[in-house]
Amino acid sequence: MNDDFKTELGIAQPTSVTGGCIHECYRVVARGKPLFLKCNAAVFDDAFAAEADGLAGLRGAGYRAPEPASHGIAARRAYLLMEFLDLKGAVDFPALGRMLAQAHRKAGPRFGWHRDNYIGTTPQANAWSEDWAVFWFEQRMQPQLALAQKKGFSLSGVPRDVLNGHKPQASLLHGDLWSGNVSFTPQGPVVFDPAVYYGDREADLAMTELFGGFPPEFYDAYNRAFPLPAGYEKRKHLYNLYHLLNHLNLFGRSYLGQVEETLGLLR
Repeated sequence: MNDDFKTELGIAQPTSVTGGCIHECYRVVARGKPLFLKCNAAVFDDAFAAEADGLAGLRGAGYRAPEPASHGIAARRAYLLMEFLDLKGAVDFPALGRMLAQAHRKAGPRFGWHRDNYIGTTPQANAWSEDWAVFWFEQRMQPQLALAQKKGFSLSGVPRDVLNGHKPQASLLHGDLWSGNVSFTPQGPVVFDPAVYYGDREADLAMTELFGGFPPEFYDAYNRAFPLPAGYEKRKHLYNLYHLLNHLNLFGRSYLGQVEETLGLLR
């Protein structure tokens, strides 16, 4: 980290910390208190703006998430400063399940979000829609399928009848809820690195089953607080197909088998 960058941001004592595979992450001190800093090339400016917006949205909906402090460009580098959290709390997945259920209970205006954002580094469109099925297929499935085709992957169509008759409430979703974006502070569970939008809460629950999954006590606590409706066990494959397609498009052919298997489960 160069001195010009530190001076423009007004930070000191940078210490490298883990925080994902995309950005440089540091614990820094500013105005006498610790903050968490993400930084990268200037091209990531909008991604950091979207992340700050998403964190603020989560906090407003009742999620425990780090409070964004500032974002922008300094010394030709994009950055995001946020609250530094102690992630050495006791692991409490039932508390995480209850927090998620409480946040999901709050109804949003319609499906979408007031700005587009990102899922990983892939742009994620969030145009408002009154119809969940229309939103899901137009804003989620079609862009990923088009990108996969552009990258040379030949995939069969996605069955659209999976959402027939399903009329969910619009809940504010984390949007990228896997185990790497969850931790525990002494005050309780916390989530970060969101890709927020108003959608079917089942999409958040479905993703928790990917990439290692969450323990049973998480789902038990969630369902006691806000039971999932019939049909989730089928719909979850449609929702997880979005993330598997995104991984196929970002990381390549190693995810093709999972994509094809999930397509098979939807037929």
